[in-house]
Amino acid sequence: MFLRSNTRIKDGKQHRYYTVVESRRLQSGKVAQRQVLYLGEINDSQQAAWRKTLEVFDEGQQRYRPLSLFPEDRPVPADAIDGVQVKLSEMKLERARPYGNCWLGCELWRQLQLDRFWSGKLPRGRESVAWPQVLELLVVNRLIDPGSEFHLHRQWFDHSAMDVLLGQDFAVAEKDRLYRCLDRVLEHKQDLFVHLQQRWKDLFDAEFDLLLYDLTSTYVEGEAEQNPKARYGYSRDKRPDCKQVVIALIVTPAGLPLAYEVMAGNTSEKTTLRDFLDRIENLYGKARRVWLMDRGIPTEALLREMRTSRQETFYLVGTSRAKIREYEKQWLELPWQKVRESVEVKLFAREGELYVLAKSERAAGQRDGDAAEKTGAAAAEVARDAAELSEAGSVADARGRRQNGCGTGFRICENQPTSGGPGSDARDVHVSTRQGQAERGRTARRPLSAADEPDGGRSGRVVGSLRATDADRSGVQMPEE
Repeated sequence: MFLRSNTRIKDGKQHRYYTVVESRRLQSGKVAQRQVLYLGEINDSQQAAWRKTLEVFDEGQQRYRPLSLFPEDRPVPADAIDGVQVKLSEMKLERARPYGNCWLGCELWRQLQLDRFWSGKLPRGRESVAWPQVLELLVVNRLIDPGSEFHLHRQWFDHSAMDVLLGQDFAVAEKDRLYRCLDRVLEHKQDLFVHLQQRWKDLFDAEFDLLLYDLTSTYVEGEAEQNPKARYGYSRDKRPDCKQVVIALIVTPAGLPLAYEVMAGNTSEKTTLRDFLDRIENLYGKARRVWLMDRGIPTEALLREMRTSRQETFYLVGTSRAKIREYEKQWLELPWQKVRESVEVKLFAREGELYVLAKSERAAGQRDGDAAEKTGAAAAEVARDAAELSEAGSVADARGRRQNGCGTGFRICENQPTSGGPGSDARDVHVSTRQGQAERGRTARRPLSAADEPDGGRSGRVVGSLRATDADRSGVQMPEE
């Protein structure tokens, strides 16, 4: 690349325009030029301003110094300080690298105060490169171009501006150094989550009373003999021929992670929830929290324990097929109640839980995802009405509290609707509403998620987003158990 100057005479005055041009060699041997960036004209007033602000790195003295640059065919003005004439025809751009994305990654690192945190956890020793800088390189790489440590070492580092931002040469990206850094970080995992939670509170005023819990898996090629957690198990990637590990993750509706764990590949998801309930309480203390999860994760026994023994723990979970079969005849006798345009619900309370059957009529040309979003949102709003009964005492009081600014609802969007017949979506969900909550003076409002799907197996849908909602839901009758 090089800088090209174009001169034009207009109204008897000479104007000079600049462009950045790239030369490309063609198969025929000829050279084609492509305009990369048009810089426009630099007039006298702009030139005077540039003289005051332009800094040039002096490689001889290894420092920046202010200089005024002028093209070779123009004399240096008498008032210019440290003026230098530049041969534009010989200028070229070498090792062009993106800078802004790397700078943003480093800035996020500082805003989260991870530089201070890791300076205390990974103190400087005899190593030539500080471990916090190696870790910052790894994190920025994952943010911009996720890949392996070997890819970072072989390719990515040389095509990034991280050497400039970190003030380090290629030593920071040595292969063995990158791998050793990860070993040093693992023991500080719990402290890191506590630190991040506090920073999210300070920066974003984040709340942690609603938690989304799910599991996934990732498979490995080969025998993985040195990885004791690599086992054969239920493969979500449709690769039962490969060993895998299971990853459990807890995040907020905003996507902020609170905890994770890598488990053996043959771990049953029904055995994981209890440990995470205890872990969150130990890390962040006891508080009123609502857990949102797929129906295949909790057992009925654990849900019963959450309703009775864990006083400040609430849940939102998809309805199991056994429950659907058990109560299906009773649901058929209940009337549909319209809560939104083209959305109707049935409500059914049983054993301290509220079941909601939601149905939406899809308009012509409407996408399945749009219909599912309306259905889930309407179900969530109705569930909040019912849940607030435990504190307000009546439907009218619950609505009055909401209209006065009390209570919070959530809007739930799903990305895979379930058809309950031609032109409709039907889903069954249930949420704990704990009897006797009003007498103990605790708030019992909760969000709601749809759960049923016609084909066998656990629900494969993912909650797309949760947003506060304030829609009027007058006219919905709450069921009596």
